[in-house]
Amino acid sequence: MDRKEFRQGIRILEATVALTANRESLLPVLPPPLEVHSLHTDFHEVRRIPYRSRADGSISIVEDSAMPPRFRISGTRAFWEGPLTTLSRRASDPRFSLWGNLGFLYRFALYLLEKKHRIYNLHACALYEPVRHQLFVIIGGAGSGKTVYLLSGLERGLSLFSTETVHFRHEGRSVRWFMGSLADNVRIGTLRRHFPRFLPAAAGVPRKDDWSQKRAIDLSTYRYPEETLVNPAVVFLFPRIEEGFRTFVLRALRDDRQVAQSLFANISEKLSQTTILYDRIPVPGFDCADLAEARQRACQDLARHRTSAFCGSVLSGPRDCWGDILEGGFPKRR
Repeated sequence: MDRKEFRQGIRILEATVALTANRESLLPVLPPPLEVHSLHTDFHEVRRIPYRSRADGSISIVEDSAMPPRFRISGTRAFWEGPLTTLSRRASDPRFSLWGNLGFLYRFALYLLEKKHRIYNLHACALYEPVRHQLFVIIGGAGSGKTVYLLSGLERGLSLFSTETVHFRHEGRSVRWFMGSLADNVRIGTLRRHFPRFLPAAAGVPRKDDWSQKRAIDLSTYRYPEETLVNPAVVFLFPRIEEGFRTFVLRALRDDRQVAQSLFANISEKLSQTTILYDRIPVPGFDCADLAEARQRACQDLARHRTSAFCGSVLSGPRDCWGDILEGGFPKRR
């Protein structure tokens, strides 16, 4: 077993992580490349910083081909051991790995942002309209329709604030929103059929797997210049997009308790679920009672906040997903 130690510090938003490994090849490549499984599709930046042992959290990695893979965590210190190079090479899906965009560091960072900085992380995309100081937050999991809203919103002139993860924090009587990822994983078939202006030049001619394969596309040219927003008027949308559906149905959530519950469920999902990395290592979620109680209060406060202008669900087809929302066509909550 190698005894030499390689060190690296990283920062994701305000969370800092100290990494150590007995092989340099085990550490992440920074900045992450633009790939489907890259952290570039989760966060605005994953930045290399000087190594500090007193970071918010730490991950220690030991390559040892003679022992079975093991994972344990103590507080904010995580330990990985085993034939990690072989596991990485043989993994069926690189997203579920130490550095994949559905993997360990992704969820660990969400945990540290909550625990150490009270920054909460919605699985959502966000688009900003500066004239009205209005932020549209489109919330949902895979397949809900976030990408349709994202690309059609950009076509309508909105500025990109996040493609996948939207962060907020209460600061006194204000709410600060933090810029999220600026790259998105999109099916080539979706781009060809509905959003050809975003189709990468390297996509080539149509193929049978265009609807099953995703491509990471860089949308940073559409970003809003500032990395934080304080007290924008926020419109929360929970979409359901169905191909061929020709009606726009908007249903308002008027009860602050229902809004808070929907926000809470979305934020908690990625943080609390158990995942299997490298096809064989179960990693429990990071949630606990103290975090959940603080998150519930944060969601309740956001639902009641004076800047939360509207929350509702939308059922529509891809072409008319906005209806007249951008023209203010939604009932004001107050």
